[in-house]
This record gives sequence, structure tokens and C-alpha cells, in this order.
Amino acid sequence: MRTDSSPGTLPAREHLPAVGAGTPVLDVVIPVHNEEQDLQPCVRRLHEHLTRTFPYTFRITIADNASTDRTPHVAGRLADRLAEVRSVRLEQKGRGRALRTAWSHSDAPVLAYMDVDLSTDLNALLPLVAPLISGHSDLAVGSRLSRSARVVRGAKREFISRSYNLILRGSLRARFSDAQCGFKAIRRDVARVLLPLVEDSGWFFDTELLVLAERAGLRIHEVPVDWVDDPRSTVHIVRTAAEDLKGVWRVGTALATGSLPLDRLARPFGDDPRDRDLEDVPQGLARQLVGFCAVGVLSTLFYLLLYSGFRAFTGSQTANGLALLVSAVANTAANRRLTFGVRGRAGAVRHQAQGLVVFGIGLVLTSGSLLALDTASGEPAHSTELAVLVAANLAATVLRFLLFRAWVFPDGTPSRPALSDHDPRNV
Repeated sequence: MRTDSSPGTLPAREHLPAVGAGTPVLDVVIPVHNEEQDLQPCVRRLHEHLTRTFPYTFRITIADNASTDRTPHVAGRLADRLAEVRSVRLEQKGRGRALRTAWSHSDAPVLAYMDVDLSTDLNALLPLVAPLISGHSDLAVGSRLSRSARVVRGAKREFISRSYNLILRGSLRARFSDAQCGFKAIRRDVARVLLPLVEDSGWFFDTELLVLAERAGLRIHEVPVDWVDDPRSTVHIVRTAAEDLKGVWRVGTALATGSLPLDRLARPFGDDPRDRDLEDVPQGLARQLVGFCAVGVLSTLFYLLLYSGFRAFTGSQTANGLALLVSAVANTAANRRLTFGVRGRAGAVRHQAQGLVVFGIGLVLTSGSLLALDTASGEPAHSTELAVLVAANLAATVLRFLLFRAWVFPDGTPSRPALSDHDPRNV
């Protein structure tokens, strides 16, 4: 078992030692921005729960990131009245920036955070941090997508959350189930090593932290939570989703090019049997992205030619459906052979059937775009139709890659060839 604790390495997991007088075992950070109405009841409820149920010393840190209302005043008053509460002020916005600052300056061996709306049932807090205290795990996350979780929230947020986590599984090979739940914890010794590698300062911060931790071979503990969505949430869903997708692309590119120095992090329990597979992923992902993009460009051109040809004889919806069907069959066959390296006829029928399901999703996207255009413009110009279809097909292409990689060809990542009994390298 490795015990080296030099910079850039992680010490072996062990039960956290006793802390000195005045040092809390747990520091719960609440990042806030303009939360003057909800902050006081939230902190008092959390403080009462921890005082009553938590068997260790604790601290609650209010991390105010550039609030322009009375939030700093409320936070200061709470810190004056409750000994276990402190307040820090940042002059720049960003949830990730607030967490990084508060965690980096904390002396507690276990660091956590939760959203100010307390959507998560606080009874999950002790199960969240207990594996970190015992040394069983390095990070812990609440999961609203676990089978035993109980969640109350709208259909739109549910769809966006599941789609986002599907993107993470398909593009970054993430194994954790819920990246966005505002209920996470990390050991301070682990945070000290990982935080300098995390670039995001907004909502993608904790997703990036989890991806890097997983790629470094750290153990992530998931806790099913009871979650009731706050209908008054001020989070801008579309803007946040766009920033998250940019983050996914940035981290995926860094992993594919090997620019992240994850190899400097020592595995706490020595070699992880999954490391060999993880080391193959960046090269495989880069090759697959290049191959898929090349096939996608050719498929899009093929589709547009087919659409223009069919459009001369039939309506736009029929032409779109026929062109998409023919190009989808060709696209699946090309990606099967060229992008994911699947040889032979075994599974070809199943792959085409799954490809048709993906085609159906693309049909909904493109047909829905045409329907919206026809409704808005009456009889749009042919060039306008093509422009809308190009945009819709780009969205369908991204989704197609994720579904191909995670569902249709999950075993298509190249791996090292096995050595035969007669291979001289076996000697």
C-alpha cells in the first residue's frame, strides 16, 4: 500500500485521525448569490440538524459569491450568533469559485457542500460523509438517479438531468450516475491534490472534479437521496446546460490529448484493475471522434443530396424521412466499420436495428425543426429549409455519437492485442 504523501500524490486511505481542539471534522459549505430570503432559515435548519444528529464537530461556511442584495449582512449576522457558522465573501460570481476558495482555506479533514434551498433530505448527510471519515472512499455524491432515490421535480428538469448524465457516460465514460446533484463531499487531502487541476469556476466545477477523480482511480461513493426540487430556483437552465456542454468538450479534449497530468496521482490502494481500460480511452476516444466526424460530414453531404433529389418529387417531410433513412443505414454501416472497428457480420443486424432507433430520434429532431419552420414561415425558401436541416442534423449527429459509443458499439474502443502463446513477448 502506498503511503507517499509528497506533492502530487495521494496518501493511503485511512480512518481520519483525531483533530485538534477548535478544528471541526466536517466543514459544510453553502455557496450563495443573492439569497437574502432563504439563507437564514436554511442555515438555522442545517445547524439544528447537525447539532442534533452529527456525532462529530462541524462548521457551516457561507460562501457568498458577489451578492448584490442583503445576503452579506444576513450571513454576517448568522456568523455572529452561531459559533459553528462562519462567512466568507468573494467579489466574483461563480459557484465553483466559491467552493474552491472555501475548501482550499478550510482546516477540516472532510469538506462538503449543499445548495441553499436544501432540496436534499438532510438525513442523507451522515451517510454521505461517513465513508470519507472511515477511509472507505475519497469522494461522496448524492444521487437523484439511483433506483432507491425519491425525487419530486418537473419533467423538464428530469429530462435535462438524465440527458446530461447520458452525455457524460457516452463522451467521458463517467461511471457515477448523477453529476449535478448539489450534495457532495470530499476528503481534504484529496481536494488538495485535485482542486489545482479543475479549471471551471461555475456550475461545471463539481462535474469536472468527479471526472478527474474517477480517471485518477479514486473511489467515489454514491448515496441515494430524497430530493424535492425548489420551484423558485434561479438557475438559468439553458445557459447552464450550454456551459456544461462546453466543459464536457474541454475536458474530453484534454483527456484525449493527454494534457491532464493525472498520471502523477498515485493510486491509494496501488494498481486499480480498471486502469488499463482507462488508459486506452483517451486514444480510443480521439480516434473515434475523428472517424465519426469524417463519416458524419460525408453522411450529411449524402443526406443533403438525397433530400434535394427526393424533394423534386415529393413534400419536405417525405423527402426528409427517405433521405434520413437511407443515409442513416449508410452511416451506421460506415461507423461500425471505420469508427468503432467492428469487423465481420456478427451483430450487424442488431447494430442496424439499434441504428434505426437512433435514426428515429434524428427524424424527430429534423422533422420537428421543419414543422416549426413551416408553422412560423408558411412556405419557407428551399435555402432556409436546408439551413434549418443542417442545424438539426448537427444536433442529431452529436446525440448519435453518444448513443453509438454508449449503446450500439459499447465494446468498440480499441484495446491492446492479446499476446499469443507463440509471441516472443511472452518469453
